[in-house]
Amino acid sequence: MLVFRWLILLLLVGGLLCFAMYIGTGQARWRALGVTIVKWTVIAALGFFAVLILERMA
Repeated sequence: MLVFRWLILLLLVGGLLCFAMYIGTGQARWRALGVTIVKWTVIAALGFFAVLILERMA
């Protein structure tokens, strides 16, 4: 579980860094990469919470 928490945290930090690069450079490529990373972060978080809920049900 600790690995998943760190994975989600690192993905969030990576997304924030991409958005900071977008603000700094104005290149749309960084914004697109940031949106993609945040999307996968949400998917990973949903998977993490699904596992937690399934563990509680069992």
